[in-house]
Amino acid sequence: MPPDLQIAPGKVIGDAHPCFIIAEIGQNHQGDINIAKQLIRCAKESGADCVKFQKTCLTEKFNYKALQRPYSGPNSWGSTYGEHKAHLEFSDSQFYELQRYATEEVGIVFTASAMDLVSMELLLKMNVPFLKIGSGDAANFPMLEYAAATGKPLVISTGMQNLQNVQSIYQAVKEYAARFCFMHCVSSYPTPAEHVNLKVINLYKQVFPDIHVGYSGHEIGIPISVAAVALGAKLLERHITLDKSWKGTDHICSLTPGEFQELVNQVRLVEVALGEPVKQLQPSEHECYMKLGKTIVAARKMHVGMRLGPNDLKVKVADPKGCPADIIKNLIGMILTRNLEEDESILLTDIS
Repeated sequence: MPPDLQIAPGKVIGDAHPCFIIAEIGQNHQGDINIAKQLIRCAKESGADCVKFQKTCLTEKFNYKALQRPYSGPNSWGSTYGEHKAHLEFSDSQFYELQRYATEEVGIVFTASAMDLVSMELLLKMNVPFLKIGSGDAANFPMLEYAAATGKPLVISTGMQNLQNVQSIYQAVKEYAARFCFMHCVSSYPTPAEHVNLKVINLYKQVFPDIHVGYSGHEIGIPISVAAVALGAKLLERHITLDKSWKGTDHICSLTPGEFQELVNQVRLVEVALGEPVKQLQPSEHECYMKLGKTIVAARKMHVGMRLGPNDLKVKVADPKGCPADIIKNLIGMILTRNLEEDESILLTDIS
């Protein structure tokens, strides 16, 4: 069983703790800080534990040609990809403003995915409680090792990777005795259900038994994410939006605030239902047991001193309740201590 991981003040990742739910705002704010603040408040009201943004230094993440690439279409915010990304990028001071709003005014954990080392330095200065490494940087070993060396808890998404790559990532980060979690993730927007492969969660738990595993989902709807928690995901990340029809590739696989609240409610219900690995009669079953639970009765009229045989006993719904049906074999060979009529309940006091 992996050790508990303190992911943020008052928030712990662990088998005995609720799933840590991240509302990924990403760039669904459309470049508008007021929309970003509205999404933060909606995430809090929906029951999320954390809001997460994305922070990028464009010239560190992209080369010149990538930024100059023409970019047109229904999701574009500029004539080039660089102009498009610049429209969606908040300044450092705006990030500080969002952090203050989230933590001081709304009361929710704030962090971001660092998309490059310059952005990671900013997040470290902001003292975010944990660093998110997105799937695009999962195999960026210089960045991974730098992040691991900081001592900050890491949440690493593993989209676009195979198991061999993920094992290499694990070894690289583990060398720094880092505190980290893996997120099973498929980097397609939206992800077809047949590509989700939730069984990877169990695979990760087997291959990496000393760390916790989560799920970062990009599918449409709620059920798959709830199933991920049922399979043991201890972190869950989904995008949140105010309007799925807005410009941007993430909106279609995001959840509205109402849907996000329903996701949280369903996850918490599943966590209650998972319970403990203990099989026993539950308090809620008592009424049914008293009404329909079968016990042992006399198969015929019998006299005190008789030794019970297999043909002397039957199992029926009886009043009053007699010996429980599961001990019928234990009664064979025992001696009756009182006379019994046919169909009469056999009590523990009737045998010796």
